[in-house]
Amino acid sequence: MVNKLSWVGSKKHFVDEISVMTVGEKIVLGRFGGNSSAGQYKNEDGCLIWCDDKLDWEFVILLDAHFTAESAELVISTIEKNEQRFLDTFTFPVKELFASLSDLVLDIFQSESFIQECENVQGETACLFAFRKDKYLWWFSIGDCLLLLHHSELEQLGEYQQNQRSFYEWVGKESTFHKDVPCYSTGVKELRTGENHIFMTTDGLVECPNTSYSESKNIYRVFQDVDTCAVGVRKLLEDIQLKNVRDSTTVVSWIIQNDKVATIPSDLK
Repeated sequence: MVNKLSWVGSKKHFVDEISVMTVGEKIVLGRFGGNSSAGQYKNEDGCLIWCDDKLDWEFVILLDAHFTAESAELVISTIEKNEQRFLDTFTFPVKELFASLSDLVLDIFQSESFIQECENVQGETACLFAFRKDKYLWWFSIGDCLLLLHHSELEQLGEYQQNQRSFYEWVGKESTFHKDVPCYSTGVKELRTGENHIFMTTDGLVECPNTSYSESKNIYRVFQDVDTCAVGVRKLLEDIQLKNVRDSTTVVSWIIQNDKVATIPSDLK
């Protein structure tokens, strides 16, 4: 059974309010719309979460729009209209699954119907897709939302952030998908053996004044002394609320236990 959630800040803005909830058995969604005392009055973030605990996969889209939330609303409604195409792709063998997912997103965002709909919205949105199946994490990134992965072996080498934040990339009225060549980045990461903590966030968290969350390691330090992802997410949001952040922040976080052997250098075998 697929668990589903979709939300856009225009529906409920969470200004001055923290919300932390769980989707399915393991995905934690945290939302904070910013502080009205800092001048905030709206929320243009959005997200879509699908997961199937029995078939063991997670699919998340995180959005950070500006001007209005219309572009985020359009992306979510468009993906939902193509739900069966995505669900069919999720069943592919992993050897072909991730390339097929990238092709599907490109096909949708470059379609004439979607481009025409983009012309009729106010504003544009950063858009970060992530999909995890088996021991692999795939992403498709347009703009400046962040995807982090924490594992003790990666931490020893200083690796946390998986995607490159890229500015002046959006989907919507001024879309980089309307040009001759679309601009985006994509990748696949093999999860390490053991506990892997996947973390996605809009930029309100890392740009909050008087914090050091722009350094990814400091995000994960918050989770070191807590028992669950939900407690850690709440602590992050409470901290930026206390620091009087204006920008909204949306966080999606979950832990995957990978029992399969991960790649290691031949001289360490």
